[in-house]
Amino acid sequence: MIKDPKIAVTIAGNDSDGSAGMPADLHAFYDRDVYGMGLMTAAVAGNTTGIFAQQIMPVEFIQKQFDVLNDDFKISAAKTGMLANKEIIDCVADNLEKYDMGKIVLDPVIITKHGATLLDDNAYQTFLDRLLPLADVITPNFYEQQKLTGMKLENKEEIHAGAKKLQEMGAKNVLMKGRHDADQAEVTDILLTEDGSFHEFTKPQFKTDRVNGTGDTLSAVITAELAKGKSIIDAVKIGKDFTYEAISHPINVGSKWGPINHWAAEDKVE
Repeated sequence: MIKDPKIAVTIAGNDSDGSAGMPADLHAFYDRDVYGMGLMTAAVAGNTTGIFAQQIMPVEFIQKQFDVLNDDFKISAAKTGMLANKEIIDCVADNLEKYDMGKIVLDPVIITKHGATLLDDNAYQTFLDRLLPLADVITPNFYEQQKLTGMKLENKEEIHAGAKKLQEMGAKNVLMKGRHDADQAEVTDILLTEDGSFHEFTKPQFKTDRVNGTGDTLSAVITAELAKGKSIIDAVKIGKDFTYEAISHPINVGSKWGPINHWAAEDKVE
């Protein structure tokens, strides 16, 4: 019997095709030897060609999930994903303040990697006021960085300034994920740690349309490593390495925008 495995919880939506959201998080938790639990906020009916229906969970049901998990388990880390509206964001914030769920990784599902907005203004402001100050680390994509900071972020100096601004808004550590332009050879993520220092993590850009779950996986691996007691720098490095291996070894699942390959990453990242 494995004695007292570390537990991580994803607070997210369920993607029925397993490529993103809660399934991607749970794949990553498993691969990193952490026992994963899912606290569902929404569910979508979709496949690799698109999303065709969605169902937001009632706040009362979300609250009950928080209560029963914390009544029975010692949780070492939690991450957030899809939080559809103001009421859900308030519920999540209330419970992260009420319960000790270890390290908090905030994956701000505000704007997609293609630039589509996912939260209305009221919910977005609640996210800023309630959740951002609770984050041990926040992991925004490029468009979310622009929205959160109000900056264009056209060079490294602006990215550093934007990270500092997010830290001033409450996040202890800030991971500014690199932009993916068509003509660039590498992608660099920049981490601002709580002590004010910057750290860069660079990998080659791998051209593929099998990228569903990339952001979820990166933040989930970071969550798993923090649950195991790793430093934020080590957690981000492992997350970056893991996600690159998963992207750069495509898996043929579905007909279009397929998932990344967690199996390859599990085999290649210590």
